[in-house]
Amino acid sequence: MALIVGLALWTWQFARVPMGVAAGQSVLHLPNLVFHEAGHVLFSPFGRFMTVLGGSLFQCMVPTIIAVAFLRQGDRFGAAVCAWWAGQNLLDVAPYIADARALQLVLLGGQTGREVQGHDWEYLLATLGWMRFDRTLGLGAHGLGLAIMIGALVWAGVATRGAETNRQSPITNR
Repeated sequence: MALIVGLALWTWQFARVPMGVAAGQSVLHLPNLVFHEAGHVLFSPFGRFMTVLGGSLFQCMVPTIIAVAFLRQGDRFGAAVCAWWAGQNLLDVAPYIADARALQLVLLGGQTGREVQGHDWEYLLATLGWMRFDRTLGLGAHGLGLAIMIGALVWAGVATRGAETNRQSPITNR
């Protein structure tokens, strides 16, 4: 229950500040970034578009894959925590998506997208012809991330309550 309360408070911190502020300053940003960069390498055999998309895609896939692994082992609580992490990754990616036109986000090398002639989401949205939707898509990713985080907290609570009920029920077969 303590972990659920902690994650709920953290979710509230993410929800109460503008998109990108809490995500970029979160202790999870750097571990998420490792998976993001690894995604570029892992998806590189599938062409430029998938190489670029692979960063954000893999960043969100890792906690989802781990959640599935927990589910396969019957650990609903572990799966719920990983689902929360997947939602948090969407919050981490959202400002990057929303910055496709402005290119003001400071990137890994310490420069903005404008200073290095763009970034992943500028390329992706330009290639798709969706550049005008950058803010809408970023806000959508942010909202979806928060919804997943809240849903995961509810799921974790239900899983915890179910585990408590199973632990307290008397054994009827003697």
